[in-house]
Amino acid sequence: MLEGEQVRVVFRKYDGSLHWHAWLRRLGADEHGVWLGAPRLTAWQRGAEPPVAMKAAHVSLFPHDDWWVASFNAAPAAFDVYIDLSTAPSWPSADEVTMVDLDLDVVRHRHSGVAELLDEDEFEAHQRRYAYPDEVIRRTRHSASWLMDAVTGREPFRSAYRSWLEMVTD
Repeated sequence: MLEGEQVRVVFRKYDGSLHWHAWLRRLGADEHGVWLGAPRLTAWQRGAEPPVAMKAAHVSLFPHDDWWVASFNAAPAAFDVYIDLSTAPSWPSADEVTMVDLDLDVVRHRHSGVAELLDEDEFEAHQRRYAYPDEVIRRTRHSASWLMDAVTGREPFRSAYRSWLEMVTD
Protein backbone atom coordinates (compact mmCIF):
# COMPACT_ATOMS: atom_id res chain seq x y z
CA MET A 1 0.00 0.00 0.00
CA LEU A 2 2.20 2.79 -1.26
CA GLU A 3 1.24 6.44 -1.06
CA GLY A 4 0.45 7.86 -4.47
CA GLU A 5 -0.93 4.58 -5.85
CA GLN A 6 -4.30 4.67 -7.58
CA VAL A 7 -7.12 2.93 -5.72
CA ARG A 8 -10.43 1.91 -7.26
CA VAL A 9 -13.31 3.01 -5.05
CA VAL A 10 -16.45 0.94 -5.59
CA PHE A 11 -19.82 1.61 -3.99
CA ARG A 12 -22.42 -1.08 -4.65
CA LYS A 13 -26.10 -1.28 -3.82
CA TYR A 14 -27.38 -3.98 -1.47
CA ASP A 15 -28.19 -6.32 -4.38
CA GLY A 16 -24.55 -6.15 -5.54
CA SER A 17 -25.18 -3.84 -8.49
CA LEU A 18 -22.51 -1.28 -9.30
CA HIS A 19 -23.24 2.19 -7.91
CA TRP A 20 -20.70 5.07 -7.76
CA HIS A 21 -17.09 4.26 -8.61
CA ALA A 22 -13.85 6.14 -9.33
CA TRP A 23 -10.07 5.98 -9.16
CA LEU A 24 -8.51 8.04 -6.35
CA ARG A 25 -4.93 8.50 -5.19
CA ARG A 26 -3.79 6.97 -1.90
CA LEU A 27 -2.61 9.79 0.37
CA GLY A 28 -1.92 7.85 3.56
CA ALA A 29 -3.52 6.63 6.76
CA ASP A 30 -3.96 7.81 10.34
CA GLU A 31 -5.97 6.86 13.40
CA HIS A 32 -9.19 7.72 11.53
CA GLY A 33 -8.60 5.40 8.57
CA VAL A 34 -7.27 5.47 5.02
CA TRP A 35 -7.30 8.74 3.10
CA LEU A 36 -7.68 8.88 -0.68
CA GLY A 37 -7.57 12.08 -2.70
CA ALA A 38 -8.99 13.49 -5.89
CA PRO A 39 -7.98 16.74 -7.56
CA ARG A 40 -10.59 18.96 -9.18
CA LEU A 41 -12.24 17.37 -12.26
CA THR A 42 -11.74 13.78 -11.05
CA ALA A 43 -14.31 11.60 -12.80
CA TRP A 44 -16.88 9.62 -10.81
CA GLN A 45 -19.28 7.28 -12.57
CA ARG A 46 -22.63 5.88 -11.42
CA GLY A 47 -22.99 2.34 -12.74
CA ALA A 48 -22.57 2.44 -16.52
CA GLU A 49 -23.72 6.07 -16.86
CA PRO A 50 -21.30 8.60 -18.39
CA PRO A 51 -18.61 9.83 -15.96
CA VAL A 52 -19.13 13.10 -14.10
CA ALA A 53 -16.17 15.43 -13.48
CA MET A 54 -16.23 16.78 -9.92
CA LYS A 55 -15.89 20.56 -9.82
CA ALA A 56 -14.05 20.55 -6.49
CA ALA A 57 -11.06 18.67 -5.17
CA HIS A 58 -11.91 16.26 -2.37
CA VAL A 59 -10.46 13.68 -0.04
CA SER A 60 -12.30 10.60 1.11
CA LEU A 61 -11.84 8.87 4.44
CA PHE A 62 -12.40 5.12 4.69
CA PRO A 63 -12.61 4.30 8.41
CA HIS A 64 -11.35 0.98 9.70
CA ASP A 65 -14.62 -0.45 11.04
CA ASP A 66 -17.33 2.21 10.89
CA TRP A 67 -20.42 2.08 8.68
CA TRP A 68 -19.73 5.22 6.62
CA VAL A 69 -17.35 6.87 4.16
CA ALA A 70 -16.71 10.62 4.42
CA SER A 71 -15.73 13.02 1.67
CA PHE A 72 -14.29 16.43 2.50
CA ASN A 73 -14.73 18.89 -0.34
CA ALA A 74 -12.86 22.04 -1.31
CA ALA A 75 -14.74 25.12 -2.50
CA PRO A 76 -16.88 25.64 -4.52
CA ALA A 77 -18.74 22.52 -3.31
CA ALA A 78 -21.89 23.44 -1.36
CA PHE A 79 -21.14 20.77 1.24
CA ASP A 80 -17.72 20.80 2.87
CA VAL A 81 -18.48 17.34 4.31
CA TYR A 82 -20.54 14.63 2.59
CA ILE A 83 -20.86 11.29 4.36
CA ASP A 84 -22.29 8.19 2.72
CA LEU A 85 -23.79 5.70 5.16
CA SER A 86 -22.52 2.31 4.06
CA THR A 87 -21.28 -1.01 5.28
CA ALA A 88 -17.75 -0.85 6.68
CA PRO A 89 -15.23 -0.41 3.86
CA SER A 90 -13.60 -3.65 2.74
CA TRP A 91 -10.24 -3.94 1.00
CA PRO A 92 -10.29 -7.01 -1.30
CA SER A 93 -6.85 -5.88 -2.52
CA ALA A 94 -4.42 -3.03 -1.88
CA ASP A 95 -5.76 -1.16 -4.92
CA GLU A 96 -9.51 -1.54 -4.31
CA VAL A 97 -11.92 -0.54 -1.56
CA THR A 98 -15.58 -1.49 -1.70
CA MET A 99 -18.68 -1.02 0.41
CA VAL A 100 -22.46 -1.19 0.12
CA ASP A 101 -24.18 2.20 -0.11
CA LEU A 102 -27.06 2.31 2.38
CA ASP A 103 -28.78 5.39 0.97
CA LEU A 104 -28.64 7.81 3.91
CA ASP A 105 -26.20 10.70 3.71
CA VAL A 106 -25.09 13.20 6.34
CA VAL A 107 -23.86 16.53 5.00
CA ARG A 108 -22.48 19.71 6.47
CA HIS A 109 -23.30 22.90 4.59
CA ARG A 110 -20.15 24.88 3.82
CA HIS A 111 -21.48 28.36 4.61
CA SER A 112 -23.75 27.71 7.59
CA GLY A 113 -22.03 24.70 9.17
CA VAL A 114 -25.45 23.08 9.59
CA ALA A 115 -25.65 19.27 9.47
CA GLU A 116 -28.47 17.63 7.53
CA LEU A 117 -29.61 14.04 7.02
CA LEU A 118 -30.51 13.30 3.39
CA ASP A 119 -32.39 10.56 1.51
CA GLU A 120 -34.53 9.10 4.30
CA ASP A 121 -37.20 8.35 1.68
CA GLU A 122 -34.70 6.35 -0.38
CA PHE A 123 -33.57 4.44 2.72
CA GLU A 124 -37.20 3.53 3.52
CA ALA A 125 -37.91 2.44 -0.08
CA HIS A 126 -34.74 0.35 -0.30
CA GLN A 127 -35.49 -1.38 3.00
CA ARG A 128 -38.46 -2.91 1.20
CA ARG A 129 -36.87 -3.31 -2.24
CA TYR A 130 -33.66 -5.00 -1.02
CA ALA A 131 -35.10 -6.52 2.19
CA TYR A 132 -32.46 -4.99 4.44
CA PRO A 133 -32.01 -7.16 7.53
CA ASP A 134 -32.97 -5.57 10.86
CA GLU A 135 -29.29 -5.41 11.88
CA VAL A 136 -28.41 -3.40 8.75
CA ILE A 137 -31.24 -0.95 9.46
CA ARG A 138 -30.23 -0.64 13.12
CA ARG A 139 -26.52 -0.08 12.38
CA THR A 140 -27.27 2.42 9.62
CA ARG A 141 -29.61 4.47 11.83
CA HIS A 142 -27.14 4.32 14.73
CA SER A 143 -24.30 5.55 12.50
CA ALA A 144 -26.49 8.33 11.08
CA SER A 145 -27.41 9.52 14.56
CA TRP A 146 -23.78 9.51 15.71
CA LEU A 147 -22.64 11.33 12.56
CA MET A 148 -25.29 14.06 12.86
CA ASP A 149 -23.70 14.97 16.19
CA ALA A 150 -20.06 14.29 15.27
CA VAL A 151 -19.97 16.21 11.98
CA THR A 152 -20.34 19.57 13.74
CA GLY A 153 -17.65 19.19 16.36
CA ARG A 154 -15.68 15.95 16.54
CA GLU A 155 -12.64 14.73 14.68
CA PRO A 156 -12.01 13.89 11.94
CA PHE A 157 -14.76 16.31 10.88
CA ARG A 158 -13.49 19.38 12.74
CA SER A 159 -9.98 19.84 11.28
CA ALA A 160 -8.10 16.55 10.82
CA TYR A 161 -9.06 16.41 7.14
CA ARG A 162 -7.56 19.79 6.22
CA SER A 163 -3.95 18.67 5.79
CA TRP A 164 -5.13 15.79 3.58
CA LEU A 165 -7.28 18.13 1.49
CA GLU A 166 -4.33 20.48 0.97
CA MET A 167 -2.53 17.60 -0.77
CA VAL A 168 -5.03 17.62 -3.67
CA THR A 169 -6.08 21.26 -4.01
CA ASP A 170 -4.68 23.54 -6.70
